[in-house]
Amino acid sequence: MTLPYAERLARSREATHVDFVGILFVVWGALTAVIGVSTFALGIGAAAVAASDSNGGVQVAAGLAAGAFLTLAVIAMAWGAGHVFIGMPLRKHNPRARMLAIVAASIDLILLPFGTPLGIYALWVLLNERGKALFGVRYS
Repeated sequence: MTLPYAERLARSREATHVDFVGILFVVWGALTAVIGVSTFALGIGAAAVAASDSNGGVQVAAGLAAGAFLTLAVIAMAWGAGHVFIGMPLRKHNPRARMLAIVAASIDLILLPFGTPLGIYALWVLLNERGKALFGVRYS
């Protein structure tokens, strides 16, 4: 049994949206990971300043900055890697990737300025009825 043309067209449009969300997740994840690597480099530089033989106040400030930079770098690299690993199976319409993408998109909403539109678009695509149908979800 073949689907009517209008229904096939709607599915192909929705599949295009899902593929685009997957691509956006991979790009967003790669950019976030690059930012994490550069922040890691800043943390190493701050740690080098903290380890140098200079004034005690500078060492304390540099040590705190190093700790903050390194912590944020690890978080950014993990968040970026997570998006890459969610985006790839999302393009293959994996139902688990859909659930993880919904969680990640919900958290992305608070990451201004680029995470907010990504989160809104991803949630719109993944939570509408046609998007659910692509992943085999049949409940409302």
